[in-house]
Amino acid sequence: MILVLLTFSCAKREVPFVSFYYWKTIFKLSEVEKATLKNNDVQKIYVRYFDIDLDSKKQAFPLSPIHFETEIDGYTIVPVIYVKNKVMLNNELNVQELAKKTFDYLQQINNKNKIEVQEIQIDCDWTLASRDSYLKFIESFKRISGKTLSATIRLHQIKYYTKTKIPNVSRGVLMYYNMGTIAVDSLNSIYDRNIANRYIQSLQNYPLEIDIALPIYSWAIHSRDGRVIGLRSKINVGDFKKDSNFVYQQNKYFKVMHSNYKKGTFYKSNDILKLESISQKDLFEMASDLKSNLKQSPKEIIFYDLDEINIKNYEKDIFKQVTTRF
Repeated sequence: MILVLLTFSCAKREVPFVSFYYWKTIFKLSEVEKATLKNNDVQKIYVRYFDIDLDSKKQAFPLSPIHFETEIDGYTIVPVIYVKNKVMLNNELNVQELAKKTFDYLQQINNKNKIEVQEIQIDCDWTLASRDSYLKFIESFKRISGKTLSATIRLHQIKYYTKTKIPNVSRGVLMYYNMGTIAVDSLNSIYDRNIANRYIQSLQNYPLEIDIALPIYSWAIHSRDGRVIGLRSKINVGDFKKDSNFVYQQNKYFKVMHSNYKKGTFYKSNDILKLESISQKDLFEMASDLKSNLKQSPKEIIFYDLDEINIKNYEKDIFKQVTTRF
């Protein structure tokens, strides 16, 4: 009995693996990105292969496909297909045909780059109106591909799963970001704990096995005369601080002092840029809240997204620090 108790008490708790999403159209790893993968013992990269959108004739087509310039170097690649919800809302959609064309196009990319995959992830923020088409698409794609499928899940789909239903996949990945509204107010649209708390307890009742995707990206909401006119992704805050056309205010805003063009974007005098980002404290808070509400520890924490611009905002060991908190 004593031996059994000692063995049990000394059993090592399994810490989730660190994984990343790669969301650029050209797969080309920088030295910083390569080092991040190595330092975090990353085995799996979730690579956005293409979006599915509708053309002017309401025909589904692949948008902005991935182009590989860097060898995958032994990493497990999981293709991610982002399906815009409007595709599933199209009344003329042939779900089975779309599933076949999607898999055929994905295979073309794999064959060209000599990539073999065992898992494919479908990313779609489906709604009640698109639910039936989406669930049928998942069924068709699973049958045609013969691969293990995973699917992204949003907080509202967790809380109201009896209505939105659960896709027939091996596991879900909860996208724990993009919680708020893109607005000029002081709230953070990427992560808002108050919003998350309205949904997070529902994880205890969700039947599907869940892994977690956490944000490490930032952006700026560009407003003019009190109205949002654009979203500026992957901006270099340091470049703006050095530019005399902009004044940094309240650790969160840039005010445009003189009208100018910067990297192809026009900034008018008195425009405002509201910076939104995720701090180390935010990541630790997310991990703590999720751990308290998940039925079981996730196998993976997938950080969105692998980009040198994002990585440089954090300490070297931040990703492992986060996973140990689950």
